Amino acid sequence: MALSFYWYPKCGTCRKAKKWLEEHQVAFEEIHIVENPPSKEQLKEMYQNSGLELKKFFNTSGQKYRELGLKDKIGSASEDELLDLLASDGMLIKRPLTTDGNKVTVGFNEANFEATWTN
Repeated sequence: MALSFYWYPKCGTCRKAKKWLEEHQVAFEEIHIVENPPSKEQLKEMYQNSGLELKKFFNTSGQKYRELGLKDKIGSASEDELLDLLASDGMLIKRPLTTDGNKVTVGFNEANFEATWTN
């Protein structure tokens, strides 16, 4: 099954991740994270499959994150509220977000991609 690769083309990290997938001949479907952000249900499933804390899904270095003052809100918000926020704007999601429906990677770390996507 091809990976779903949620990315933002102007993001350097996303471009590096895409190049890595191409070089390792990993089949993937590109999804523009701002034009077609994952739904709340998709995000919840990815979060549950990832084994990561939900706050790891936030693009904490993004302008939108800072504008909304989320640093102070994340600790006290419910899981439901955090998923609503993430689903509301693709720019709030740490990218690239890559999944095969079971496994999930958030961001790009070459060793992590190697371990996760080259089985």
